[in-house]
Amino acid sequence: MTLTDDAIGLGAAGPTCDLEEEARTRGYRRVAGLDEAGRGPLAGPVVGAAVIVPRRFLLRSLDDSKKVSPTEREELFSVITESATAWGVGVASEAEIDSLNVLGATRLAWQRAVNQLHAPPDFLLIDGHLGADFGIPHRSVIHGDRLSCSIAAASILAKVFRDRIMCEYHRRDPRYRFHVHKGYPTPEHLRLLRQFGPSPLHRHSFGPVRRCLLREGV
Repeated sequence: MTLTDDAIGLGAAGPTCDLEEEARTRGYRRVAGLDEAGRGPLAGPVVGAAVIVPRRFLLRSLDDSKKVSPTEREELFSVITESATAWGVGVASEAEIDSLNVLGATRLAWQRAVNQLHAPPDFLLIDGHLGADFGIPHRSVIHGDRLSCSIAAASILAKVFRDRIMCEYHRRDPRYRFHVHKGYPTPEHLRLLRQFGPSPLHRHSFGPVRRCLLREGV
């Protein structure tokens, strides 16, 4: 997988650098895209990523991480981490999700990701409508991972990083098969949750997990 400067025609098929260039025309120089993975699962952390890409940074397979196969995501992860101007990943734990709620934990993961950037950004492109106040000018972009190359790159990093965490969780406690469903509320995960009850790796404030705890009298 290689970088390409051939921007013509790729915008219609995937993210472009148009939003980044628009920010640069307004005087910003280090534009970071932010995205997250793991707001919906019943177990595991939420992971945020921030990426500053070079100008005209286009990867032919780059897209919203949900549209990319696991193998392609791993390949993209390697290229992005090697080629990005700067990148960072932040993690908010299950306990932090339970304490702050998942939106607050997402903002915390983003803040940690931004803090990891060795080149501090002066503008942020944030996927979705959640927004965040980091003291840095920013723009929220609905479906940003389909439109912005830096947000799409962040979505890949967040997804791959979180999937690796969930595979490690499976090694720690194989009963729940975290490596398969990554903590999402699939029928299999819900069945195993009812069978074994919640683990410390689950989010105890989330409805299905909380109901299991109540049945156990916790």
